[in-house]
Amino acid sequence: MGKLKNNKGIFDWNHKPIKIGTNWLFFLISILFGLIIFSNKNSFSSKSVNWSEFQCLFNQNIFDDVVVNLHDNKVTARITVNFFKEKYVSDLRKKYFDNGYYGTLSEEEFFCTTVPYSEFADFYKKAITKYGVSTVLRYEEGHNLLWYVFGNLFPILFFAGIWMLIMRRMSGAGKGVFNVGKNKAQIYDKNSINVEKITFKDVAGLSEAKQEVEEIVDFLKKSDKYTGLGAKIPKGVLLVGPPGTGKTLLAKAVAGEANVPFFSMSGSDFVEMFVGVGASRVRDLFSQAKDKSPCIVFIDEIDAVGRARGRNPNIGANDERENTLNQLLTEMDGFGSNTGVIVLAATNRVDILDKALLRAGRFDRQISVDLPEFRDRMEIFVVHLRNIKVDSSVNMEVLARQSPGFSGADIANVCNEAALIAARSGKELVQVEDFTNALDRIIGGLEKKSKVMTTEERQTVALHEAGHATLSWILKYANPLIKVTIVPRSKALGAAWYMPEERQITTYQQLQDELCSTLGGRAAEELFLEKISTGAANDLERITKQAYAMVVYYGMSELLPNMNYYDITGQDWGLQKPYSDGTARLIDKEVQRIIKEQYDRAKIILIEYRKQHQQLTNILLEREVIYAGDLEQIFGKRKWLSRSQEILEQQSVLNQSNNKSKE
Repeated sequence: MGKLKNNKGIFDWNHKPIKIGTNWLFFLISILFGLIIFSNKNSFSSKSVNWSEFQCLFNQNIFDDVVVNLHDNKVTARITVNFFKEKYVSDLRKKYFDNGYYGTLSEEEFFCTTVPYSEFADFYKKAITKYGVSTVLRYEEGHNLLWYVFGNLFPILFFAGIWMLIMRRMSGAGKGVFNVGKNKAQIYDKNSINVEKITFKDVAGLSEAKQEVEEIVDFLKKSDKYTGLGAKIPKGVLLVGPPGTGKTLLAKAVAGEANVPFFSMSGSDFVEMFVGVGASRVRDLFSQAKDKSPCIVFIDEIDAVGRARGRNPNIGANDERENTLNQLLTEMDGFGSNTGVIVLAATNRVDILDKALLRAGRFDRQISVDLPEFRDRMEIFVVHLRNIKVDSSVNMEVLARQSPGFSGADIANVCNEAALIAARSGKELVQVEDFTNALDRIIGGLEKKSKVMTTEERQTVALHEAGHATLSWILKYANPLIKVTIVPRSKALGAAWYMPEERQITTYQQLQDELCSTLGGRAAEELFLEKISTGAANDLERITKQAYAMVVYYGMSELLPNMNYYDITGQDWGLQKPYSDGTARLIDKEVQRIIKEQYDRAKIILIEYRKQHQQLTNILLEREVIYAGDLEQIFGKRKWLSRSQEILEQQSVLNQSNNKSKE
């Protein structure tokens, strides 16, 4: 049992001081206010008289009406008098209402003390017969005192409850209105329960980023190893990378590995409708972190509060977000000391962050979390397929090569989509075909088999896609083809899937072959249909951007060699481009020349392989889908084999066997 604390005058059995919250304070004030109103309800316009005075006034016939309240066979009378009808106005006011209140009301009320009903009935009969009283008598049933009090206090209690609910919702997380400046950070430590702990083993790929973050965790566990040499751990670490690359997942792994308190908060949690709340929450967050140091503070999407100051002059210098940023800058590296508090933040918009936030002493390190490379994607597939029943024919290398440019989140979506497709088909294992369909679904969109095309439109689409397939097979540096389909997906009437080689640099010849293969669809339409269509709109958009990049950024031009017209202002060109009108005309001329050369080259190759192109078109019209193996049967083995091409051949054999089994 607890002990009695007489020194404070409080009976505390849990060894904690008893606190009255602000909500209870509002509640007590509301009740007190209601009692004051209730007790003074009739203090100004009412007067209670005894039975003798009531008889005297009643016999004078000055009352307008008398309301008789019956309760337990007793009478309580409420009388209303109109002073405008009385000649004794001043005398009555002075005698019964001499309390300083002489308002403009023309009516006043009397209350008579309770008398037995029989006595009141005898008096009333006598007053009518003897004094000719004409006062109207009205009866009403008596009311319970408890209901009477409840009826008067209920509206006050109701509105007080609404007020408390609004304040609780506005402050969030069950805090009172005076706690709105408190931070909303979630705290995790080794004693946290019901929290799924993620370790570095659950983070596939990101080997360089993990190495940087593991050093921080190692410092928190073995600080003497570093401080003995005079080293200091970085105060802040900023994770930078595209969406879905695993920045937040890496932070969760740090929380799972480090045996120190971990504060997790989003940048938008600092922003509130009240002025000064953001800065107050920053102060409160770092105050708690200092008390629990050594610890880690993680701020996700820090660009919500760390945007560069002065970017929007219309708001003014006293912008709430800027005040929050100023407080964050002070807390991270100001006059005070934050020893033992490491700030870990994540963003995909590092270009808009304030320079003062990125300087050394605040965020000493910037860790780039880029899109995963080929080997990283293989590891990510292994992690996400651990809980999925996969057929033995599924090759992780094939999946990794078929998903260039995919982030970790995209790969997780592919694995889940493949499992859904297999379950929809009633399979017990997820097979290669399911992953192929999942990739098609994510890259190209949902198949629209209900979209009806005419025979002419279908033939145009088949010629167009066969043109892409032909050139991609003939050209040396073109991306190897995976499959071609004329089944409509999303907004496209047909599509071709490739397996691009992942290069660190790209040569001029490689860019030329890519442009030529992209123009193969439009060239096939002009050659074999002698008319062109709008189906090449996406192809033309891609080659135009690529050709402009070759001239403006890469310096791959005869008229403008070795020149890079980058934007020195950092405003992405805006209203004024960083070159003259004469240079702009030369750029346009060079772009047109590059595109025309590759377009003519595409037509020459298609004329040379006219028969093979026609065979490919007929197969597409018949089966709607062709694979790399079909092209090998028509054109022969590809001259320039790569690792991607070898994998495609293996994949083609599997696809053909699957098609035969279905037949």
